[in-house]
Amino acid sequence: MVQDIYKVIDNHKVSPDTHVLTLAGDTAGFTKPGQFVNVALPGFFLRRPFSVMSWTEESFCIMYKNAGHGTDAMTGLKQGDALDVLTGLGNGFDVNLAGDHPLLIAGGSGVSPIYCLAKYLTEQEIIPSVIMGFASADNVLMENELRSMGCRVIITTEDGSLGMKGLVTDALEDVGRYSFVYCCGPVPMMRAVSEKIAVGGQFSLEARMGCGFGACMGCSITTGNGTKRVCKDGPVFGLEELVW
Repeated sequence: MVQDIYKVIDNHKVSPDTHVLTLAGDTAGFTKPGQFVNVALPGFFLRRPFSVMSWTEESFCIMYKNAGHGTDAMTGLKQGDALDVLTGLGNGFDVNLAGDHPLLIAGGSGVSPIYCLAKYLTEQEIIPSVIMGFASADNVLMENELRSMGCRVIITTEDGSLGMKGLVTDALEDVGRYSFVYCCGPVPMMRAVSEKIAVGGQFSLEARMGCGFGACMGCSITTGNGTKRVCKDGPVFGLEELVW
C-alpha cells in the first residue's frame, strides 16, 4: 500500500452517468489487474474505493459512476486538483489461471477492472473474449477500446438497443470454448454466471469499506473458507470460495 498525493490530469464523461478520472503520481503499488485505490475527498469523512482501470509508470485511471454525494463531488475535479489516495490495495486477478482463451464478463461499472485485465492479458499476447452487459446502448462502456486490443466483444443490453437483447448469461453459448472466467459486476449477475460456467473462475466483489486495508473488518463476508475481508483478502475471490 502506498499513500500519496496525486494530481488530476483529466476528468471526463464517458457515458451519461460515468466518468474516467486520470491521476498522476506514484504507481509502484500496482502489481496486477483487479487491485483498487481508496480516495479521500475534501469534505467527506470516509474514503471512496475504486477499481483501477489502467496504469502506467506515471499515472493511473479510475472509472466512477455518479451515484451519490461523493461521486457527484468528483465530477467537479479539475486538472491540477490534488487528492490523497491509498493505492495498490487488495489482491487482484491471478493471470496465471487464464489458460489460452480466457473469458471476461462484466456488468455495468464492473467494466473497469475487466478492462484493466483485458489490457494486461493482451500485452502478454493472450487474447480474451469479453461479454459486457448494460441496461441500454447509452450505458455501454469501453467497447471500441476493447475491440482495438483485438478482443472479441459481445454486448448485451436489457432493452435490446445494442447487441444481444438480454443478460450476459444469455451470451455464454455464443462464445464457444473458453479456458477460465474472470467476472465483475452486480452480485445477482455474478451468481448467475457462476451457475452457468463449466470451468473455474475468479470474481471481483464490491463492498462498503471503512479503512480499505483490513483493519476495521467492515467489509467482511462469509466464504467457504471462513470469514474474509473484501478489501484485504479480495476483492478477487475464486469461484470455489464464494457462498452466494
